[in-house]
Amino acid sequence: MAPAAGEVQRHGSTDEQPSSLLDAQLELWHHTFGYVKAMALKAALDLRIADAIQHHGGAATLAQIAARAALRPSRIPFLRRLMRVLTVTGVFSTAQQRPAGDGGDDEHADASYGLTPASRLLVSSPSGVSPFLALMLDGAVVSPFLGLGAWLQQGEQLPEHPSSLFEMAHGEKLWDLARRDPAFGSLFNDGMVADSGFIMDIVVKECGDVFRGVSSLVDVAGGLGGAAQAISKAFPSVKCSVLDLPHVVADAPASTDVKYIAGDMFESIPAGNAIFLKWVLHDWGDAECVKILKNCRKAIPSREEGGKVIILDMVVGAGSSDLKHKETQVLFDLLIMFVNGIERNEQGWKKIIYDAGFGDYRIIPVLGVRSIIEVYP
Repeated sequence: MAPAAGEVQRHGSTDEQPSSLLDAQLELWHHTFGYVKAMALKAALDLRIADAIQHHGGAATLAQIAARAALRPSRIPFLRRLMRVLTVTGVFSTAQQRPAGDGGDDEHADASYGLTPASRLLVSSPSGVSPFLALMLDGAVVSPFLGLGAWLQQGEQLPEHPSSLFEMAHGEKLWDLARRDPAFGSLFNDGMVADSGFIMDIVVKECGDVFRGVSSLVDVAGGLGGAAQAISKAFPSVKCSVLDLPHVVADAPASTDVKYIAGDMFESIPAGNAIFLKWVLHDWGDAECVKILKNCRKAIPSREEGGKVIILDMVVGAGSSDLKHKETQVLFDLLIMFVNGIERNEQGWKKIIYDAGFGDYRIIPVLGVRSIIEVYP
């Protein structure tokens, strides 16, 4: 109900200036509509807009993008509005070929859209990130967060091992859905392979020393072997194997030097000079991680003989202090909660490493929001 004439509307204990109230509203709106940015990016992936621009030599008009995406002419005005969001938010760039009109429907009519450093990563390639982003933006992953508040309220009533946010939404664990549903399983595997293709090139360049001197390496829960194949290619002297569940190994590529082993990391891990864990431990609580790490400890020789565990994961607080860097780390920590996972800070890593019986570790924060952690017996 609006205040009566002459009455001052009070917010809190003191009067606030209209500009402060509007700034506060803007802040809340910016967060509230953040999901629209994510869905605009998903639309760009679905329409393969980056590929369309690349196809036209790195610059394309709305009509060219629409034709490449097989859109009807009636959809071009809506595509223009989508591209406006994607350019304002920095995913794509734009150059006006003639002065814009008065801001109406003709605005950007003759604009030429280009690729930015971010959208170049969306162009289809072995080192592109589109399949991983497609997984993160899939409805099966996004929808559980609509019930985050309700899930938190249930906390006191849940059993000792509570169902995850994902289970509450879908009635089964993510891993079970990936096993049961071929489409989601393929989406998951493709996303992991794409992430490995992207990050492992950087790992080899920035952290290659961690693999030198290693004679054999087991990539635990390594999926279809994207990371192991990158290591094997960069270091041919390293004999690489992948351990994963039988249904994953059944789909592994045949024409590769990497050996695939069906098994369960919670039961045992094959012997190797080094064990590699890429984005595995963040899926599990401390007790499960200690069990995995203890099995790793049994599988490697002593430190004097070159034994070690190489972990590629997030160390919250490590690396850049840039706000976008810090925000992405804590956002990912909230995201991974949907499978009851956790992104750990150094103290969290130190605890599970020492609880598993290891003697020392070293963090190398040179992978953006992720790090390499060398763990020694």
